[in-house]
Amino acid sequence: MKLLRYGPSGAEKPGLLDSDGQVRDLSGVVADISGDVLHPDGIAALRNLDPASLPRVEGTPQDDLRLGPCVGNIGKFICIGLNYADHAAESGMPIPEEPIIFNKWTSAICGPNDPIQIPRDSQKTDWEVELGVVIGKPGVYIDEADAMNHVAGFCVVNDVSERDFQLHRAGTWDKGKGCDTFGPTGPWLVTPDEVADVDALDMWLDVDSERMQAGSTATLIFKVPHLVAYCSRFMSLQPGDVISTGTPPGVGMGKTPPRYLKGGETVSLGIAGLGEQKSKVLPAS
Repeated sequence: MKLLRYGPSGAEKPGLLDSDGQVRDLSGVVADISGDVLHPDGIAALRNLDPASLPRVEGTPQDDLRLGPCVGNIGKFICIGLNYADHAAESGMPIPEEPIIFNKWTSAICGPNDPIQIPRDSQKTDWEVELGVVIGKPGVYIDEADAMNHVAGFCVVNDVSERDFQLHRAGTWDKGKGCDTFGPTGPWLVTPDEVADVDALDMWLDVDSERMQAGSTATLIFKVPHLVAYCSRFMSLQPGDVISTGTPPGVGMGKTPPRYLKGGETVSLGIAGLGEQKSKVLPAS
């Protein structure tokens, strides 16, 4: 299934994408794509529905029908740093011996086609296409062999980052990661049964039609089961938590010379089978 949330910002309704690419309304079945709906029992109940029996929503998703973040009420937005060896190299940093964990504030989360707002005083706003992992079954100290049973699905995340705030303004990376609009998420949550091999997903990102990133989850240093198990050592994972798993090379910081967003650009990105995003970049105000 492809689960989604549609409608105005802050008033999204739950839905699913049918085989014809049309949105079907789930608001008569569940309140939101969040919480217990993402538990394996909740996903199983939705899978038993006949999409044709659900009301069809007028409009074309990501065209004249806005999509919101594909998960509602995200509790934790956990990110993994330097999880591709070639991205670590372009960043001038060593390959980590353990996953690097940082956070994006949930106020950063926005829809897959919502504008990206460059923050005030920013000089180095950057892009990062990433695979997002959505937790469905809660757990702590999860065994790696059982980790995938805790995953509700996968989605596209743009881990927008302000590099000066992140690296040169003292403190943790979080300062440059959680600005408003720095977490476009979606367009939809794709359940694992529709993802043939999460370790072989092509991913890409363009700025104004110029290809910046082209990679694959095949080169992840720490794979999804390991990340789920590892994160659960330090916090309980709850339904609706999102783990963003890192980015392949091609970020602006790694260009020669470095290239950053100024406003007026369009950032497009996608992951095979998980959908695409397209966001207009707004200059700092």
